[in-house]
Amino acid sequence: MSRIQAEQVKHVAHLARLAVTEEEVEMFTEQLDKIITFAEQLNELDTTGVEPTTHVLDMKNVLREDKADKGLPVEEVLKNAPDHEDGQIRVPSIIE
Repeated sequence: MSRIQAEQVKHVAHLARLAVTEEEVEMFTEQLDKIITFAEQLNELDTTGVEPTTHVLDMKNVLREDKADKGLPVEEVLKNAPDHEDGQIRVPSIIE
């Protein structure tokens, strides 16, 4: 007996606003049943002593130390600005 019924597939399709044909409902019912069967096999594994993880690799943040550094000189920055005045970059006005 299938663990998921065609009515459940139709209900989920309706919730997701998907139009599915009867052939698609049958196909999805079979596919979802296979997925559930596979997931149930995982319940048979002995996981005693296995630490819960969020990732298969032991990853740590590798961020640099948060410290203030001296920025570029104003003259260097303004060389790349198409328009500037009094040490400020001029941009087009967006508010009238």
